[in-house]
Amino acid sequence: MYRYILKRLLLVIPTLFGAALLVFTLLRLIPGDICVLRMAGTGGYFDEAAIQTCRVEMGTDLPVVGQFFSFIWGLLRFDFGVSMWTGQPIISEVALRFELSLQVAIMATIVAILVAVPLGTISAVKQNTWIDYLVRCISIAGIAIPSFWLGIMIILGLLLTSQHLFGTPWMPPITYRPIWEDPLYNLSMLIWPAVATGYRYSAVATRMTRSAMLEVLREDYVRTARAKGLWEKLIIRRHALKNAMLPVITVIGIEFAFLIGGLVVTEQVFNLNGLGKLFVESVVNNDYTMTQALVMLVVMVFIFVNFLVDICYAWLDPRIRYS
Repeated sequence: MYRYILKRLLLVIPTLFGAALLVFTLLRLIPGDICVLRMAGTGGYFDEAAIQTCRVEMGTDLPVVGQFFSFIWGLLRFDFGVSMWTGQPIISEVALRFELSLQVAIMATIVAILVAVPLGTISAVKQNTWIDYLVRCISIAGIAIPSFWLGIMIILGLLLTSQHLFGTPWMPPITYRPIWEDPLYNLSMLIWPAVATGYRYSAVATRMTRSAMLEVLREDYVRTARAKGLWEKLIIRRHALKNAMLPVITVIGIEFAFLIGGLVVTEQVFNLNGLGKLFVESVVNNDYTMTQALVMLVVMVFIFVNFLVDICYAWLDPRIRYS
């Protein structure tokens, strides 16, 4: 197991280096000079000295190779530079929003797992019964309904319900507080976007769980276990479910990494100041250094999540680590 983990860790290094090279190259493929584009976008007067100062601040006055190694050295020290928009260190700007986005992603993943695994398993075990049809309808509805529309319906439901019961409309809080400072306030703010996002998330995972369970339940070792007289619950839990989890874990990992920076519309609906909103603002304000840092942050999250998925693979299926 330790050798398997070491191999996966060593694969992270070239993957991260290749991703950094791709992000760095794509940003430099933007037509024109970044400093000229930024200053021209403001509509104000600027001279050549201002452009040169901007190039020195961004490091674009260096050769391309020097810029790349400076970029890599900054990544190793978690120094993403200074925002061209706010003038603040990018790491501090990201830290304010990463905590919120990470918590929403974790809560949505928990909601999705608690919904998807039981429903997908029951749907597979009760194939072609009314339970199976009901679960399939729920999962199809989750895929068809956009999470932001569900979020709007949740907000309207909270307003109408609180107005009817208490006579005063209630809305989720707007100002973010960490969960360790005020758990009730924090959960009352983030549980609703987590439910709206987790429902769609769970719909995909439910269908994957069902299809994987149906395939596993037809395997010879499951029929043999039943022929030996083992309890059906024991067969499902210990033999079938564990082997069916590999594709489900893949879907869960990919969706979790996407949630870190991909909830742009949902954050707008619930007025959350997360990474998705910061992505849009950095592009609108021509903040190329911030955009580059956010893309690399999402890349690192994807790489880390894929590493954890590989570890889960080895834990669930010993043949993977022994091979």
